[in-house]
Amino acid sequence: MRTDEHRGTTAAAASAGGARIPRQRLWVEEPATRRRMPDPVRTAAVRAVLIMSVTLVQAVVAFLCTLAGSWLAFPMVLSGVASTVVATWSVLDVWVTRQVWNQRHGVVSVPSSTARRMRRERRRARSAARSQARRDARIRRRGTGGLSQA
Repeated sequence: MRTDEHRGTTAAAASAGGARIPRQRLWVEEPATRRRMPDPVRTAAVRAVLIMSVTLVQAVVAFLCTLAGSWLAFPMVLSGVASTVVATWSVLDVWVTRQVWNQRHGVVSVPSSTARRMRRERRRARSAARSQARRDARIRRRGTGGLSQA
């Protein structure tokens, strides 16, 4: 490849006045639409996918051994059943790990979250109660001071 071809110009474009042909980019960075999963959840998910793929392979081998009438069919069916139980357990492990992570590290609240709205209302009520108590204390101090002087 010649140097001008490597730079993005062709020989025809170079001889036609040196105008460069714009190159289309091969890779365009796009921002992620979802946040990355936490490490423990991602580890459990990878483990679950691997276990499920092994289970599917066992199921296919058991099916083919059954069709062929092989002696290996019965052990493969038994191991397939056990593997199905383990695969179900691993999927539940992903779900439980995700729930535990959310409980320990907090969930990202959406703006319309009911819990956030209730917290805000409780905070306003406490603030109003404190300011009312301060006003009442001020009125009491002012009221008793005026009566003792009169």
